[in-house]
Parts: sequence; C-alpha cells; structure tokens
Amino acid sequence: MTTKLTQEQNLIAEAARDFAQNYLDTDILDRDKKELFPSHWVKQMAELGFMGMMVSPAYEGSGMDTLSYVMAMEEISKVDASTAVIMSVNNSLVCWGLEKYGNENQKNTFLRELASGRKLGAFCLSEPEAGSDAAHLKTRALDKGAYFELTGTKNWITNGSTADLYLVMAQTDPALGHKGISCFIVEKGMEGFEIGPKEDKLGIRSSDTHSLLFNQVKVPKENLVGGLGFGFKFAMETINGGRIGIAAQALGIAQGAYEHSLAYSKERKTFGKPISEHQAIQFKLAKIKTDIEAARTLVYKAARLKDAHQSFDVASAMAKYYASKVAMEVTVEAVQIHGGNGYVRAYHVERMMRDAKITQIYEGTSEIQLLVIARSLLN
Repeated sequence: MTTKLTQEQNLIAEAARDFAQNYLDTDILDRDKKELFPSHWVKQMAELGFMGMMVSPAYEGSGMDTLSYVMAMEEISKVDASTAVIMSVNNSLVCWGLEKYGNENQKNTFLRELASGRKLGAFCLSEPEAGSDAAHLKTRALDKGAYFELTGTKNWITNGSTADLYLVMAQTDPALGHKGISCFIVEKGMEGFEIGPKEDKLGIRSSDTHSLLFNQVKVPKENLVGGLGFGFKFAMETINGGRIGIAAQALGIAQGAYEHSLAYSKERKTFGKPISEHQAIQFKLAKIKTDIEAARTLVYKAARLKDAHQSFDVASAMAKYYASKVAMEVTVEAVQIHGGNGYVRAYHVERMMRDAKITQIYEGTSEIQLLVIARSLLN
C-alpha cells in the first residue's frame, strides 16, 4: 500500500495548518478556560470546505478522500482539539451516514445543509445506561401512524446545544433487541425536544457537550433513515469511520505536544545549557517521535483502506486504540519536559494532556477497540 501523498492532499493539510496556527491559536486558551464554543471558527471551517469534506459535490460537499480529511483533522487537532471534534462529528458521524444511507429527499433536504456548513449536526447514541453497551437503548420511538413519537434521554452529545440536526437512535421494537433500533433525523425546535445541562468537562472544553431530552417528540415518517430496525447497523458502521477521525484527533494532539516540547527544550536552560542537550530529554523526544510515527502509520492505513472500499473496521479500531494511547502518553511526557511551566495554561501542554484523555473514551473506549481487534483474531 503506497504511502505517497498527492499534491492535493498536501495542499489540504497546508490550508488546515494555516487556519489552525494563524486563527484557532489566537484565542484557544481563553475559549478553553471559559468553555466558549468557537462559532466564528466553525463558520470559517465551513468556508474552507472542512465541514463536509468527504461528501460529494452533488450535495455541496468537498468531495475529498478520507486521508485528506485525516490530514486536516490532524493539523487542526495539533492546535485545538475542541474545534477538531466539532468538525469530526459533522463529517464522520453525521454527513457520512446520511450520504451512504439516507434517501434522496433526506440528502437534498438535510445533507446539503450539513455539508455546506450552513447547519451543524450531532450524533445521538449514548444514554445514561447505554454507552459501550449500545444495543440496550431505552429511548423509544412509537409508531403513531402519521409520525413517530420519540421519548427518552441521550447523554454526552457533542454539539448538543449548537447543532441544528440530530441523528437519534431509538428502539422501535424492543422485543427484537438491537435489531429493533432505528435512526431518526430530529430538528432543533421540534416540540418536546429540550437541551439538557451542559457538562463541565476535564478537556475539550471549547466544544459543547450536553444531555438531550425527548418528551413525546413528533418525528415525521420521512425522517426515518434506512428503514425500521436499521439503526444499530447504521450506528456501528458510522462509528467505524468515526474512529478514524478520533484517531486523527489523537494523532494531532500528540504531534502538537511534541512540537511544543521540542521547541521548549531548545529554549529552556538548566545547568548552563539547553535541556535538549541532556540525554534524559533527548531520549524522551526520541521515544515520542517514534511513537507518533507508528500511530500515524496506523491512522493513515485505516484511512487508505476506507478510501479503497476495503474492510477497515479492525484497522480503525487499531488506529484509535494506539493513537489515543500515544496521545495520552506523549502529553504526559510533554508536561514533564516543560517542568513547572507544563502545569500552567500558558504553555498549552497541560490543556493537551486534558484533551488527550477523551480520545481513549469516546466513539468506543480503548477496551471496546481491543474487543473488536480480539474478535477479528479469534473468529
């Protein structure tokens, strides 16, 4: 499998790098501290074509490949993981699923708005008692003839209060277990749909995470995606691709922490010389760089498999497991390299360490990734 990058892919990465370093970086510390949603920057990403990167131009997307998306995610995550996850959810979890499984009416009505960035999407699977155990949802959708009546609660929803459109998984036939789960498009403003409390998070504090409340929400029949009972398959296949995006986010966080640490090691002096001349620091940097390159190989491999229309579920699990592990380890070492300065906001790496942890949890915990990998070995 070739590792050569095209000119277009490099240009996309360059555009993402310029946007992240010259714009996102100007207010990330303030947004992280005050939990401010980057509304202005999300609009800018839409103008750059980053909110519907893999969607066909026929539906106002950018028509790019998965690897280009991964490279853009990496560059943005190097600076601001909060904005990156907003981009990731809209691309991987919402647009991708609608384009692949939505009907033409849904694509023309909803996907165009999402891919162009005129509207923002959210993916609603997790519940108070159904996170990794996604097959046991409590949210119900009752067939009322002319519409479905949706009732339940969703937790940990990225873009929870800022989204305009929500893909909601709900049980339409509990007797069938996971085969009775269906997917619905819910629009903000529907009667009975309420935004719950905002979570006060350890990391990615500039993205908004909320619980969502559905109290007998009337969802039109035409908002059912893929047919009755298709919701679990829809969610699992969508998340398989989403894991590549989160792996890219983790990779970017690790790379950003490394770049901060390398620069700092050349400036900070102890015992009369830059700390980069101390072997203890040199070994840390060498290990960090090696681990990042290994993670990048796995992430890019998963993206290339997806682009080649080959099975990528195990590759995406490996990429997410390893890249998130590397992100956590690298950011801890980055704080150590910075010493006392690493423990304060101004040097960025403490934020990166906080941001890194979630990559081991959302869109499937590390334990779930290992389960996916193990099953592929033993079946």
